[in-house]
Amino acid sequence: MSSSPALTKPAPTSQVPASAVGKQKPYPFWLGGVAATIAASITHPLDLTKVRLQASGDKRMLESIKKTVRTAGIRGLFDGISGTWMRQMSYSMCRFWAYEESKKYLGATGKDVPAWKLGLAGSMAGGIAGFVGNPGEIVMVRLQGDFAKPPEKRFNYKHCFDALFRMVREEGPSSLARGVGPNVFRAILMNASQLASYDFFKSELLKTKYFEDNIICHFTASFAAGTVATTVCSPADVLKSRIMNASGPGSSSTIGAIRTAIASEGPTFMFKGWVPAWMRLQPTTILIFLTLEQLKNLVDYGRGKGFEWF
Repeated sequence: MSSSPALTKPAPTSQVPASAVGKQKPYPFWLGGVAATIAASITHPLDLTKVRLQASGDKRMLESIKKTVRTAGIRGLFDGISGTWMRQMSYSMCRFWAYEESKKYLGATGKDVPAWKLGLAGSMAGGIAGFVGNPGEIVMVRLQGDFAKPPEKRFNYKHCFDALFRMVREEGPSSLARGVGPNVFRAILMNASQLASYDFFKSELLKTKYFEDNIICHFTASFAAGTVATTVCSPADVLKSRIMNASGPGSSSTIGAIRTAIASEGPTFMFKGWVPAWMRLQPTTILIFLTLEQLKNLVDYGRGKGFEWF
């Protein structure tokens, strides 16, 4: 199985000096973070709704969106966007970098790479990124879920850095590790299911007579990968949101959160917010890959023009 062209696309020879052909300079490690930040900014209202469904008593996606607009206006749909940016420039930047490095380590950078190697590389990247990006994940979840709470229970953070500093000051440095277990587990599942399944579906589609290596194929593969990733990650995602939104001693226990939720809502709580999660992940997956492709084209163009600082 071949690896994703969005992650390992060689530069066009017409844009790169002849001496560079065959030994392409690696792309900047931060490209994935920038692409993810752009995509997440566009889909932020859906992500906000997903978190509020998971962490609050809201029952339906449209009702939650209407409630947000009614209480905070259209701007309310972008509450906590600074937390989203912090999360993407930590977690997402790390996962794209770690994925490429993991593929190199596993010898999974050529053509016809076995699916298990891609899945393992995605799992390794997810484990690293989930740990590194945990503080940004907490900040994002708290900023997004704050206005869904009663006024007396809100954190009232001004922005992502205020949230980070106040957490350390008021709850101690250990608060930055709240929910790290479910977060790392979810990150492993996400990267393994999303990246590996995208490569699998794309490879299978190209074997048919109906698809060529173009945007239609990429869209279809992303759609299928997004559905798989949403379903696989939903239980860990719900637990992560509830634990990170909690405060006070004894409130960060994963087992305790599971027992409480099952007792009051039943086991189906693990898939609460699946629809908005799916609706967010589909466009996000497509936007990330398309944006990353364009950023890489921009780097290739800049290098072709002599801007070697790219």
